[in-house]
Amino acid sequence: MPTKKTPEPAQPKSYELAFSELENIVAQMESGQMNLETSLAAYQRGIALLAFCQKSLADVEQQVQILNERNQLAAFKPEID
Repeated sequence: MPTKKTPEPAQPKSYELAFSELENIVAQMESGQMNLETSLAAYQRGIALLAFCQKSLADVEQQVQILNERNQLAAFKPEID
């Protein structure tokens, strides 16, 4: 008997959208109102969103590092009065 396969959720369009969705999933899971199957699906989606967010942050960090190396920006030193 063939199993019904659910379509994969779309990749988030931005870090902010992914993070917001992840926060919503965590809140839903913490509420304790999800059944086991729904909780598992939410957990899997959360893992995918977390990976997306981590990759987005790593990419931005790398871009900032490259910009700092190219421009040789000095570290910020606040003036003390």
